[in-house]
Amino acid sequence: MFHAARSILFKDGYREKSHACIARYLEGTYVKKGQLDKKFIDLLDHHREIRHQNQYGFQLYASEEDCKNSLDTAEKFLNEMRKLVK
Repeated sequence: MFHAARSILFKDGYREKSHACIARYLEGTYVKKGQLDKKFIDLLDHHREIRHQNQYGFQLYASEEDCKNSLDTAEKFLNEMRKLVK
C-alpha cells in the first residue's frame, strides 16, 4: 500500500519525507478534489500504524483472518491507486 501510494506522489513530481506524509498528500490533493474516498486514507493510516506496532512493538499478534483482511484491503487500495495513475 505504501509503495502504491508513493507512486502517486512520484507521478505528481513529489518525493515523500515520511510514511504519514503520503497519506496527508493524498488526502489534501485527491480526497479534497473528490477523486479518492477518504476511507482509503484511513485504511492507509491504519495499516501504517499496524506495521509500526508489528515492527517496533512486542504486543501485536495477527491472526490468519487479520492477514487475509489486510491482503484484501491492500488489493482494493492498489486498484484505487491504479485509477489515480491513469
